[in-house]
Amino acid sequence: MDGGRAFKNPFPEFDGSGVPTLDKDDKLQGDYQRHVLLAIERLLKVLNQNTENDCKDFSVYTGSAGQALLYLHLHNSLPAVQDNKHLQKALALLTPCLSRLKGVKYSFLCGDPGPLAVAAVAFDKLGDKTKSKEFVARVESFCDAVCNDASLPDEVLYGRSGYLSALLFLQHYLGQACIQGQTVIKVVEAVLASGQKLAKRDRCKHPLMYEWHEKPYLGAAHGLAGIYFMLLQVKEPTLQEQIRQLIRPCIDYMMTLRFASGNCPSSLGSVGQDKLVHWCHGAPGWAPLFVQGYKIYKDKRYIEAAKQCAEVVWQRGLLQKGYGLCHGTAGNAYTFISLYKLTGNEKYLYYAYKFAEWCFDYGQHGCHNADTPYSLFEGMAGTIYFLVDMLSPTKAAFPTFEFDS
Repeated sequence: MDGGRAFKNPFPEFDGSGVPTLDKDDKLQGDYQRHVLLAIERLLKVLNQNTENDCKDFSVYTGSAGQALLYLHLHNSLPAVQDNKHLQKALALLTPCLSRLKGVKYSFLCGDPGPLAVAAVAFDKLGDKTKSKEFVARVESFCDAVCNDASLPDEVLYGRSGYLSALLFLQHYLGQACIQGQTVIKVVEAVLASGQKLAKRDRCKHPLMYEWHEKPYLGAAHGLAGIYFMLLQVKEPTLQEQIRQLIRPCIDYMMTLRFASGNCPSSLGSVGQDKLVHWCHGAPGWAPLFVQGYKIYKDKRYIEAAKQCAEVVWQRGLLQKGYGLCHGTAGNAYTFISLYKLTGNEKYLYYAYKFAEWCFDYGQHGCHNADTPYSLFEGMAGTIYFLVDMLSPTKAAFPTFEFDS
């Protein structure tokens, strides 16, 4: 184990063999597909017995809306299921909460926009465009509060970038025009202004700096990697040039902070502590930024940094914390999927499938028990989401985080 945080990777190093086969539509086939489908079926049976239609936790992160997002994903990804049972399950999980939202939290993962956005897409899939538009409007209604609340952070889990991710999610599923251009513009301008203000205060050489609880976090959930990555996925034409000019020197700054191992620190205060290999803190949350940076700027240094992240995840990414998305094996596996989609290198498909094989044996490795064991980001729902994505790896994307793929 890696300092008690990760299991030793038991899988053979890639030698060109054992690569999952894909059909002409880039879908997994043969025994590789069969094993994934069997794991999904088995885990889904357990999950179905442990979903609760209540409002104790309605969030996408750890609550019913996250499970609903999984069922929406099942509907989108398993066309062999002809009826709408997965959509109906999603709405059954969402409905008790939709009329009881309090309007005090604004991020996709932990606030009201999460269940509202998932509901908007679910109703659109059912053909109820009127209800879908109603929920989109409710998501947009938070815009002024998000932009004007000086106490609101800018990070992904709780802050403005988390609200932006809800807007990008809706645009991804419903089309760019579903969100008013001014809504996206206002939010992005608020995030940029906040980052420029802090960078000026701290006399940073890079133009955008952010803090969470007065601490300079760097990872995907609370820090710079998540904020920069979310901004780079904005497609609003009037914003793209400005965003790209501001973000490039920020990525260059991030490049200087990496550990010699290829891993990435969780905060400026932990630059000497090469410990965490999670999506929330560490290389798995930085890799999407480097991949996106390479796609936009064509700087080979960024793709090399992403590849180094992948090797760290391969060596240290089978986490004792469990199999989930935020700080678990499934979330880490998306590092490999991002690189496979970008490079076509079969090594990364091999890596991803081996992490899927680890998840086939869910609960048998002695991992820690999650506080919310059936949730999307900490528990079983997230693992199932990843396994479903493995069926069509070129279309896979980390839920609520990757939209420009």
